[in-house]
Amino acid sequence: MIYLSHFTFPDVELEYSFLMGIRRTCYDTAYPFQVLSRHGLRMLDFEPVTILYGGNGSGKTTALNVIAEKIHLKREAVYNRSNFFEDYTAMCDYELQEPVPGGSRIITSDDVFDFVLNLRCLNDGINNKREELFEEYLENKYSHFQMRSLKDYEQLKKSYMAHTKTQSKYVRNNLMDNVREHSNGESAFLYFSEQIHENGLYLLDEPENSLAPARQQELMKFLEDSARFFGCQFIISTHSPFLLSMRGAKIYDMDEEVVDVKRWTELPGIRAYFDFFKKHEGEFL
Repeated sequence: MIYLSHFTFPDVELEYSFLMGIRRTCYDTAYPFQVLSRHGLRMLDFEPVTILYGGNGSGKTTALNVIAEKIHLKREAVYNRSNFFEDYTAMCDYELQEPVPGGSRIITSDDVFDFVLNLRCLNDGINNKREELFEEYLENKYSHFQMRSLKDYEQLKKSYMAHTKTQSKYVRNNLMDNVREHSNGESAFLYFSEQIHENGLYLLDEPENSLAPARQQELMKFLEDSARFFGCQFIISTHSPFLLSMRGAKIYDMDEEVVDVKRWTELPGIRAYFDFFKKHEGEFL
């Protein structure tokens, strides 16, 4: 499915005219001006899966943030912007093939990290409460509580439960299980599966972060199926060879002097992987 057909960025001349108008200001940066234009990026044409590939400073994350801001996508985490971000996005333009569904959003590494961290904090809190309940169980089990008024009813119930149930049953009845007992990688993958729904436009900024190679392959399959069968469109910035190999993905090499479309096997980073494993292939036998 294609919702966003193409997106245009200001050219060098337009950026120059704007920057000349602010040359006497005290600002030491005009970000995001001159980030994408120095690589000759004027327009991105999108497929159901489009990937922005490049090293740090190539502008791939900037491009995602500009697109998300321009088409008003939902987002959670804050992102790098400046006083000139709105001026820049005002110079951008785009064309839709279909209206962007309401649940569409941009998902960043910070979103995933915050989710995993919050989950760990929540589980730590539950674990602390569990220890308190173990102590409470022992206290109630070996006490001879007598009810003197209705105010003592809750304490009486606890004392009765402690005498009639095992320690583990007592704790389970008084405390929810840990929300999820997963590794960071499992929790990160779970975040994508919960946030990505049918019929949506999703911008993903380096989704491979926190994911082991096996999980990256699971994510690749999940994204492939979501694009092929469930009406999703993805624009992804990534270094992951697994995500770059996604079937039918259109890949922009942001490291080129003039941004160019390439096959994933032509990318320098992928060739480096290939050459390394080719050199050591005898060690895998």
